[in-house]
Amino acid sequence: MRIVIAPDSFKGCLNALNVALAMSRGVQRVYPESVIDLIPMADGGEGTVEAILSAVRGEKIRIKVTDPLGRPIEATYALIDNGKTAIIEMATASGLTLLSHQERNPRVTSTQGTGMLIRNALDRGVRKILLGIGGSATNDGGAGLAVALGVKLLDGQGNELPQGGAALAKVVSIDMSGLDPRLATVQIEVACDVQNTLCGPEGASAVYGPQKGANSEDIRVMDTALQNFGEVLSKVAGMNLLELAGGGAAGGLGAGVVGFLGAKLRPGSQMVLEVANADEKSGKC
Repeated sequence: MRIVIAPDSFKGCLNALNVALAMSRGVQRVYPESVIDLIPMADGGEGTVEAILSAVRGEKIRIKVTDPLGRPIEATYALIDNGKTAIIEMATASGLTLLSHQERNPRVTSTQGTGMLIRNALDRGVRKILLGIGGSATNDGGAGLAVALGVKLLDGQGNELPQGGAALAKVVSIDMSGLDPRLATVQIEVACDVQNTLCGPEGASAVYGPQKGANSEDIRVMDTALQNFGEVLSKVAGMNLLELAGGGAAGGLGAGVVGFLGAKLRPGSQMVLEVANADEKSGKC
């Protein structure tokens, strides 16, 4: 008998891999001769890299980046498919768990560290990037990520903006001329399991801002800033990012990766199942 075990994490208790291992031990007690395939599930948030590496062969990469407040940290991502595909989860570089409760401030936190992970993957010659964007501490629309990849966000005097979501209120123009040219040859898919748009009552600031430390005034300021940012980036990208379903994910990173990088938003669990070859494994049962 062949059995596929594909659980998600038990929040606050066990990650997906440990849940799968516990289930496997239980199955083997009842069916000791069974062949078990483990496919721990994830949706693009914390644990996505571990879940995929437990299902397919790959290599974990550790590099130095910056955390949401610009401090140096070590973050990880994975290479699979003989180094052709990078699995990156933003939570390892720009995640909420990297900050203490007192440090949470989405007005100033940045996705720059996630952009540094992408740049390192490009240095290693990847042809495809699968990016998980759950668990963010940020509300900067992916501006920090873009800056790490060569983009400049400018105010009315031509000065580059500081990091953080609040600064986006001052963006007047976006200079894409320095964007890393290697991105044009790389396919980027983003695990996104929410439909929130960038701004408004169901937008990034209002829905997810409070868990990142935002009060009512912060939400008003950041929503206004994302509105301005979204209008400017929409003109650059040639599409209406303000109405993009999933654009509000991860503090607007959903809209940012589409506008800056031409990425495709996809359901996270579906993406993980495909990478783990779940159809092939279940077909053997």
